[in-house]
Amino acid sequence: MSTAPQETGFDHSLAFLSDPYRYISSRCRELGSDLFETRILLQPAICMSGPEAAAVFYDPERFQRAGAAPEPLQATLFGKGGVQGLDGAAHRERKALFMKVVEPERVAALAGFVASEWWSAARRWQDEDRVILYQEVVQLLTRAVCTWAYVPLAEDEVDKRSRQMARLFDEAANSGAGHLRSRYARRRLEKWLARLVGDIRDGRYAVPRGCAAEAVANHVDADAQLLPVEIAAVELLNVLRPTVAVAVFIVFAAHALHAHPECRERLGGDDPDYEDAFVQEVRRCYPFFPAVAARVRVDFDWAGVHFPEGRLVLLDLYGSNRDPRVWEAPDEFRPERFLDRTPGAFDFMPQGGAEPYGNHRCPGEGIAVTLMKQAVGFLVRHLGYQVPMQDLRLDLSRLPALPCDGFILSDVRVLEPQGRGRTQAQHRPEARL
Repeated sequence: MSTAPQETGFDHSLAFLSDPYRYISSRCRELGSDLFETRILLQPAICMSGPEAAAVFYDPERFQRAGAAPEPLQATLFGKGGVQGLDGAAHRERKALFMKVVEPERVAALAGFVASEWWSAARRWQDEDRVILYQEVVQLLTRAVCTWAYVPLAEDEVDKRSRQMARLFDEAANSGAGHLRSRYARRRLEKWLARLVGDIRDGRYAVPRGCAAEAVANHVDADAQLLPVEIAAVELLNVLRPTVAVAVFIVFAAHALHAHPECRERLGGDDPDYEDAFVQEVRRCYPFFPAVAARVRVDFDWAGVHFPEGRLVLLDLYGSNRDPRVWEAPDEFRPERFLDRTPGAFDFMPQGGAEPYGNHRCPGEGIAVTLMKQAVGFLVRHLGYQVPMQDLRLDLSRLPALPCDGFILSDVRVLEPQGRGRTQAQHRPEARL
């Protein structure tokens, strides 16, 4: 068998980290191939891009997730022992927990809490000279998801916990102090949630059956045992943290509304299909996850290339979502493209490919889409604001690639009567002392 094109040089970790979103696709174009061999983190790796490569990458007979994520990401973004690093029956059993937590009626309930937080935040913003949207949305999502999940959060803890949540995905890939802050934030959050799991199991904190905190605390794993308290804390955080991370997608949506005012005008009407198409185009175009990692389970050959057992493989998500073989004018922002077609599981992968139930596609994708559509509707129909002079460039050298100034709003005004009440009756878990 022939071998894949090889990138020259000893190690390319710095090249990847300096341009994480475009590194794989640009090298594939230069080398004229959908895959190439390189060295990342001082170990041999194969990088892949495109829908055909994705279909192979998500074959569980060929690839596994165990041992794929670098330790720095396990210690920050994912947590050690969580669902992302499982395979086979263990993964299916653990994934079933998350799919139950994110059933449509539960997502709808979460959206109700988020809606209330949008209104509360908007009224508060009217009294401020300027608002950094990213920071504010992180806070409002932290409040909402903790309320929804029955995780007690005192008012004086909101700022601390929201900053800790954000550090898990906003500073995980940083070097130096930023990465250390991310590690410390995870330790503090896991300790906080482990106490909560213990209290639920011991009957010191009563929660309704089926809420996220109860479902995780009392989940029986593939070995017919409750999860160890420390792992349960990791998995409860794997419910909270991705929901808070939707703040990144919401800021991207606000950026797209500003960059494409013609879309804002059309979104002002009552066209749910276009609203969905707009959100999906934001997810396709904007840079959230650059790539996903796996290891070869057993030796195999594909496309004239040998994949040895244990080899690290990276699948390009950002570049695959802009593949010109799949998407016409892939670098143009065209929501209409989603009105004409339903993309396949390996054509459109903003949060992973394949299907979510038995594979490693993100179970929180429905939450992301729902909360993005809700945010777009609120920004278009219920919030007046100005976008003052600022640096709106997306910093593609950082993860995630947010607008450089976090997307600043000024002259905020609510476009609904101030007396508007909560969208539904809300529970408020009592804060732990």
